[in-house]
Amino acid sequence: MTQQLNRPAVDTVEHAATTPDVDQPWAELGLKADEYANIREIVGRRPTSAELAMYSVMWSEHCSYKSSKVHFKLWGENTTDEMREKLLVGIGENAGVVDIGEGWAVTFKAESHNHPSYVEPYQGAATGVGGIVRDIMSMGARPIAVMDPLRFGNLHHPDTQRVLPGVVAGVGGYGNCLGLPNIGGEVVFDDCYQGNPLVNALCVGAMRTSDIHLAKASGVGNKVVLFGAKTGGDGIGGVSVLASETFDEGGPTKRPAVQVGDPFAEKVLIECCLDLYKAGVVDGIQDLGGAGLSCATSELASNGDGGMQIELDRVPLRDASLRPEEILMSESQERMMAVVHPERLEEFLAITDRWDVEATVLGEVTDGDRLVITWHGDVIVDVPPRSVAHEGPTYQRPLERPAYLDALQENGTRTLAKPSTGDALRADLLTLLASPNLCDKSWVTDQYDRYVMGNTALAMPDDAGVVRVDEETGRGVAVSTDCNGRFAKLDPYAGAQLALAESYRNVATSGATPLAVTDCLNFGSPEDPGVMWQFREAIRGIAEGCKTLGIPVTGGNVSFYNQTGDVAIHPTPVIGVLGVMDDVARRTPSGWRTPGQVIYLLGTTRDELDGGEWANVVHGHLGGHPPVVDLAAEQLLGEILVNASRDGLVDAAHDLSDGGLAIALAEATLRHGVGARVWLDDVAARDGIDVFTTLFSESTARAIVAVPRSEEVRFTDMCTARGQVHARIGVVDDQTDGLDVQGQFTVSLEELRRAHQDTLPAVFGR
Repeated sequence: MTQQLNRPAVDTVEHAATTPDVDQPWAELGLKADEYANIREIVGRRPTSAELAMYSVMWSEHCSYKSSKVHFKLWGENTTDEMREKLLVGIGENAGVVDIGEGWAVTFKAESHNHPSYVEPYQGAATGVGGIVRDIMSMGARPIAVMDPLRFGNLHHPDTQRVLPGVVAGVGGYGNCLGLPNIGGEVVFDDCYQGNPLVNALCVGAMRTSDIHLAKASGVGNKVVLFGAKTGGDGIGGVSVLASETFDEGGPTKRPAVQVGDPFAEKVLIECCLDLYKAGVVDGIQDLGGAGLSCATSELASNGDGGMQIELDRVPLRDASLRPEEILMSESQERMMAVVHPERLEEFLAITDRWDVEATVLGEVTDGDRLVITWHGDVIVDVPPRSVAHEGPTYQRPLERPAYLDALQENGTRTLAKPSTGDALRADLLTLLASPNLCDKSWVTDQYDRYVMGNTALAMPDDAGVVRVDEETGRGVAVSTDCNGRFAKLDPYAGAQLALAESYRNVATSGATPLAVTDCLNFGSPEDPGVMWQFREAIRGIAEGCKTLGIPVTGGNVSFYNQTGDVAIHPTPVIGVLGVMDDVARRTPSGWRTPGQVIYLLGTTRDELDGGEWANVVHGHLGGHPPVVDLAAEQLLGEILVNASRDGLVDAAHDLSDGGLAIALAEATLRHGVGARVWLDDVAARDGIDVFTTLFSESTARAIVAVPRSEEVRFTDMCTARGQVHARIGVVDDQTDGLDVQGQFTVSLEELRRAHQDTLPAVFGR
């Protein structure tokens, strides 16, 4: 690319106007022929090399959402006025912001860094964390926690053993150095992710409602300031190009350098930004992430009320040999861009100087409608900023329900051999507990600092992460991320709603009232009509599900081209739900501690094994229909769990999802090493199923709770009054060594621990 761009010393606008027939590397930069022709029409000539670089990264799939944005209207169509009441900033900004009461606001968002993390696992994952943290910073908030939903290929594949340790070290290394607690996430293994691991990152930030900042450049004469790290050659084209194509058998046709992160520089940048906000010297702000300066300048100008003029040669460089195009495309980390009133510039620079953060005035807001960039006095970019940032291509990709789906859905679990004795049930429980998706993830999570800052109330392996926002009152938030790609493969509409329902349920089990949603939508190639049908169905499921639950989507991310050749990943719409609680001291953990407490099962169990972990682990089977979604039942269950937590009626709560009741009982027992006696015959008879199905079905809208005996009458009265299905199925018993499923089997704590804890260390070492 650099050789082809290296025609004159600098390709100026004047030179471009007089050389219309110069051959340009638009295809190598990821543009289609019609897109290149459109650019020429917009600028009224051939683009300069710098303009071509800007359009190529900003019109990439990752930056422009050109294949997905036609479906985003479903968000607005399904967001009611009532849902907007707590929504302070919605879709379109760097991150969504919601009002959590008492003058506090919380911003949160999920992003993907999938492709870079496959190429270079450590830096790909580390800079994914850094990027999402800067999105939160740019809203005016202090970042307070991170989460990492991760998906890898087969646990025993050699490449998984290359990718996973690097990704985990990158997430932990960057987040730990920032001093941010990692309070949750997922680690999922499936063969479909073998060539396309998914590294999603979520960050939560807190601020006063009066401190919100937006990405806009307004006010003629206001200065445009670049501050933070110097610009280098790392990540040129980076995620914006790398994340906009598939990996084929020969590797990517473009493999630009993955960005290199410096968490200590970002930590200083966080504190510097907070001081700038406190001083009131920032009119507008934008982080530099995907597409770097191309994105920051064009988006700030496009969101403002004028134009912008930039002197690109003023950008501080780590590599003096970088050409203008490379400076515009570089995705070097730990950089921000601010719009500052001239009268406040000296104060702004005094603050950056105090933090030893380099800051440079690059230009100013103008009264025109053009983004003009010069290089040593020569104009190299002269474009309408909206055409770069917001008016790129929009594709109506063909949609088609995949032909394989009928046969896949007809191939359910009814014919699979099922255990019929207590010993066989016991063996299946231990097999599932040791399986990659259900085993203990401490090998991963112990590499993360979960309690730094001192505000973490719950973290892995509890159902949701809970972090305090207000140290005086204890007000805080709970966050969970969830998605079962196997369910989404069977039915993307239902699968997306099941992800939403599980995340909603996990937040409620912690005692928090669900408030808002972010998403990270991971799919295959948008050029495949089957993938686009899956994508459309998933968005429809999330949007309609959120409307039913009454919680808005505040923002998110789309990651396409997660496929190798013509083999795509399972549709993986990861859903993050955030909830609020008045006092995190009253949060509900997922495991029981106190002997004598009564165990209740909330919800109804149906014969729903299709797509579940029992079929996956025991039979290697995927087929049939996912569990039925019942969002009204999820809402009712959520209300019961939140009210029970607030009123002190439950001491522990654990949702039922992957692996069903069997895994939930085992995990709640293992959490604090306290045993339980359980009886299931009555509840199985009530639901018209056998004990095996009671144990391993993955029916939704269910949870188990541990109720103090002194509160049992109040708890059951509340369930009865509200119509919540409930059944007394056991008792916490420290005299029971492990789990005693009466009339079926017993399994000791040591056996449960050994099965649960040995899987990952056996592969990656202790």
